[in-house]
Amino acid sequence: MPSESLRFETLEALKNSPKGKLNYSPDWLEKGEDILAGCVEVSSLSPLSGQILKRLSPRPLLKTRSLSSCVRDTSPEVSEGLSAGASVPISPRQISSPPPVSLHAEDDEQKAGEIQEESVVSPVASPPPAISVLSPRATQMAGCIRMCERKHKAKAKVELSLRLEQQERLVATVSSCESEQLKRYEELMELKQRQEYQSMRDMMEKETQESLGRQEKLREEHRHRMKILNLRLREAEQQRLREAELERQRQVEGRERHRAINAIQEEVLQLNQLLQPRPSTQTDPALDHTPYITRGNQLCSQVSDVVPASADGQFPSVEDLTVAERALQEMRSLVRNLQGEEAQAAERKRKEQDEEEEKKKRHEELKAQQEEQKKTAARSAKEKAKKEGLQTGADESTLKWYSALQDAANQCAQACDELSRAKDTQTKKLKMELQKAATTPVSQIANISGAPLKEAFEKIDKLLSSRPVTSAGKTVSASQHPQGLEFVSYKLAEKFVKQGEEEVASNHSAAFPIAAVASGIWELHPKIGELILAHLHKKCPYAVPHYPPMERGTSVEDTRSKILGYRVDDSKVEGQDSFLKRMSGMIRLYAAIIQMRWPYTGKQGPHPHGLNHGWRWLAQILNMEPLADITATISLDFLEVCGNALMKLYRGQFWKLILLIYEEYFPRIEAVTSTGQMGSVTRLKQFLETSLRTKQIPVPKCELGSAFFKS
Repeated sequence: MPSESLRFETLEALKNSPKGKLNYSPDWLEKGEDILAGCVEVSSLSPLSGQILKRLSPRPLLKTRSLSSCVRDTSPEVSEGLSAGASVPISPRQISSPPPVSLHAEDDEQKAGEIQEESVVSPVASPPPAISVLSPRATQMAGCIRMCERKHKAKAKVELSLRLEQQERLVATVSSCESEQLKRYEELMELKQRQEYQSMRDMMEKETQESLGRQEKLREEHRHRMKILNLRLREAEQQRLREAELERQRQVEGRERHRAINAIQEEVLQLNQLLQPRPSTQTDPALDHTPYITRGNQLCSQVSDVVPASADGQFPSVEDLTVAERALQEMRSLVRNLQGEEAQAAERKRKEQDEEEEKKKRHEELKAQQEEQKKTAARSAKEKAKKEGLQTGADESTLKWYSALQDAANQCAQACDELSRAKDTQTKKLKMELQKAATTPVSQIANISGAPLKEAFEKIDKLLSSRPVTSAGKTVSASQHPQGLEFVSYKLAEKFVKQGEEEVASNHSAAFPIAAVASGIWELHPKIGELILAHLHKKCPYAVPHYPPMERGTSVEDTRSKILGYRVDDSKVEGQDSFLKRMSGMIRLYAAIIQMRWPYTGKQGPHPHGLNHGWRWLAQILNMEPLADITATISLDFLEVCGNALMKLYRGQFWKLILLIYEEYFPRIEAVTSTGQMGSVTRLKQFLETSLRTKQIPVPKCELGSAFFKS
C-alpha cells in the first residue's frame, strides 16, 4: 500500500541520518548507566596490559599499574568525590605503598578470554586509594566539567523524556493508524475473500449449469440414440415378422399347392376310372375305349411324376401345379369326349327304341283319349265349384308339384344318410368339412356385391362340380366320398332357405344378393333349385301356396308346427310376431329369386324359375280363401319385392289384378282379420291405394345393379 511504502522510506531516511548512527541500548536505564557515559570516560589500559608489562620489566610494570589504576579509578563516583572535596590531601604513603595486586598470572596464558573474565569477576582486594596526578586547576576544571555535564545530562534527560513522550504519542498514533489500516486491510481482505468466494461460487454454479446442460444434452443425445435404436429394433422386428410372414405364407401356399396336387391326382385317378368301359357300353362294338385309356394312363403317370417331387418336406412349385392342372383339364376333356361318344351311342340306341315305342303308343292313344275325356269332365266340375266360391286349398297340379319336390328332397336325404349318420372319426371329420364348405359361403352373403359375391358364388360352384375348395384353411372336395355331392346339395339348399328365414327376416335388402347367387347356382345345377323349393315349401307352405288341412288324430301343436310352419320348443308354440317375421323373410327370398339373374355366366337362357311362377303364385293366392294376418303379410311382402318386375312384364293385366285385389279380395281379408291384427292389413291397403293412385310400383332397394334383375 502507499502508506506502508512511505513509512518504510521515512524509517530508512532516519536510519541513515547522523543521529540515527548513535548507539543506543534500551537497558541503560535499568542498569543505571548514563547515556553519555561513554563520551566522557578517560582512556584506560586493559587489565591484561599489566601482565604484559610485568613480563617485560618489573618496575615499569608497577608504574604502569599505578597509572592505570589511577586512570581506572576515575569513575563517576570518584569524580563526584573529587568535585565534593577537591582539596583533600594525598599522603605520600598512598603513593609509595601501593596495594598488592593478586594477579592470576599462573593461569593458562593460552586462555586469554577466560583470564580476562576471571580478572573481572573474581574478587580482588580493594586497592588502596590512588594518588591523583592532576593539578588542582585541572581538578577544579574537571569538577566544573562534571557540573556542566550534569546540567547537560539533566537537560538531556528532560528533552529525552519529552522526546520519549512525543515518540510514544507518535507510536500510539502510528499504531492506531496502523490498527485502523490493519482493520481496513483485513476488511479489504475479507471483501476480496468474499468476492473470490462469490466468484468461485459463481464460477462453480456456472460450471454446474454447464455440466447440467452437458448432462441434459447427453441425455437428449442418449434419448435420440435410444429412439433411433428402438426404431431400428422395431424395423428389424418388423422385417423379421415380414420375413416370418412371407415364410409362413410360402409354406401355406406350398401346402395349399401340395393339397391341390393331391386333390388333382385323386380326381385324375377317379376320372381315369370313368374312362374304363362300362358293362352297358361293352356290347357296343363301335365305341373303342383304348385311345382314351392309353392317354388317361399317360396323364396319370405325368401327375404321379410331379407328386414325388413335392415329398420329403419340399413343396411343389407353381410350375408343378400348372402341369398337374393341365393334365386334369386334358383328363376332363377326355372324359367329356368319351361321354359325348357314349351319349351319341345312347342316342342312336334310344332312337331305335323310340321307333319301337311309337308302335306301342299308337295302341295306347285310344286309351289316353278316353282318360282325357274323363279328366275334362272333372275339370268342368271343378270350374263350376270355383264359380260358386273360392278354394280352401291348392289345385291338384300344384299339389302334385309340391309332392314331387318333397319326394326328391327325401330321396336326397336318404341318399346321404350314411354320411350324415357316420360314426367313425375320419368320416365325421369329412362330413363337418363338407358342411362348412357348403354353408360358410352362403352365410357370408348379405349386402355384399362385386368381387366378394362372385367369390362366394365360385366357391359354391366348385363344390357342386366336385372340384377342391379351400374352407377354414383346409382343402375339401365332394368327390372324397360317394355320397358327398348329395350331402353338399342338401345342406346347401337348406342353408339358402335358412338365410331367408333368419337374415332376410331381419334385413330385407339381403334378399337380393342371396337370391342372385341362388338363381345362378340353380341355373348351373338344377337339382339345387328343386331342393331349395322343397325346403322352402316345407318351412313355409304359403310359398306353394298351400293351406294343409288338419289331419285326424293330430294335436294343434303338431298341426301348427308340421303343417302351418310354426316352431314348437318344449311343447311351446312360437309367438305370432316371430312366425310372421320368418314367413315374411322366406316369401321375400322367393319373390327375389324369381326375378334375379346371375350375370357372370356364359349361359343366358330362360330363368329356371322366372316371373311366370310369380304370376301363378299370386293368382293361386287370389283363388284361395284368405287367412287372418298371414295372407295380408305375405301378399304385401311379395308385391313389395316382385310387384315392379310383374308390372313391367304384364303391364295392363297386372293392374287389373291389383284392382281385383283392392276391390274384391281385400274386403275378404278385412272380414277374417280381428281388430288386434290390423297392422299388416293397413299396410297392404296403403300400398294398394298408393299404387293405384300413382300407377307405379316402387322399385325395391337393391345395391347389386340392374344386371342382376331378369329382363
